[in-house]
Amino acid sequence: MSTNETEKQQKRRAKNEKAATSSEAQVAQNKEKNQDTRKKQKKLQKKEKRDAKFPRIRVFPIWLRIIVISIFCVSALVIGLMVGYGVIGDGPPTEVLKKETWQHIIDIVYKSE
Repeated sequence: MSTNETEKQQKRRAKNEKAATSSEAQVAQNKEKNQDTRKKQKKLQKKEKRDAKFPRIRVFPIWLRIIVISIFCVSALVIGLMVGYGVIGDGPPTEVLKKETWQHIIDIVYKSE
């Protein structure tokens, strides 16, 4: 090989190395730009989501829900007592609501001689 050819090869290598480093730098810059734009897009999406969100208007306020659920629980208990006393126990279902019936049950449980 002549010196002319080796000089050409060295110049080609130098060009290739410069191109490689410049393309790597461009890739790194593009990554940074993409990250910045992604962050900006996410911020914009969050802001749009907050702006688009309307305050929630509840049909039943929480305090009313608690009252309604409590009423349902008490009514289920009373219905269960009436079914148990009337159907299973062969007594009139309305007697389960009388104080004397419960006093009699308590006396049986805490039998005092």
